[in-house]
Amino acid sequence: MTRVKICGITNLRDALSAVELGADALGFVFAESPREISIKKAERIIERLPPLITTVGVFVNEMPKVVIETAIKCSLDVLQFHGEELPGYFFNFFLGKIIKAFRIKDKSSLRRLPQYKMVDAYLLDAYLPGKRGGSGKTFNWDLALEAKKYKQPIILSGGLTPQNVREAILKVKPYAVDVSSGVEKEPGKKDYRKMKKFIKAVLDVS
Repeated sequence: MTRVKICGITNLRDALSAVELGADALGFVFAESPREISIKKAERIIERLPPLITTVGVFVNEMPKVVIETAIKCSLDVLQFHGEELPGYFFNFFLGKIIKAFRIKDKSSLRRLPQYKMVDAYLLDAYLPGKRGGSGKTFNWDLALEAKKYKQPIILSGGLTPQNVREAILKVKPYAVDVSSGVEKEPGKKDYRKMKKFIKAVLDVS
């Protein structure tokens, strides 16, 4: 069954709505972004979540010490990295699971994946100059199929919407799908109806 992560959570209402609708995981962005959240605010939201919901902290080229402190304060289950972190960087972490995000421009973008064998999943996002994620742009899902040969769980991201997520799952059969801008009213504010349609589309095909 394909899992659903709603990323870019900035407020309690959106977090609880996503959980109510069936999201498996919520993402909190601790990096410069229209969806950036402070540690204190994320902590307050996470402590109000019901059990068995996975909390994911998103970081970009952050100092390991800061990542660890944030993870502890916010009780994060998973760490997700969207920067130029080199493979050796991940030896700094001994708590929680690790997701490494890759921006997929073309087939050459996949060459880096095998270097990151110590992470727990690959998140494949669309490439857009100057954007780390949440761009709303899709990429060639055939490349995601290529990435599966590296035997790591694949999380599909980049331009997913309630309208195309079914097609994406049928084509790629990813471990999970990750959506942010595709279920928003505006950056950082989720649309309840879009989240409902998105999660229903995933459940219908999983």
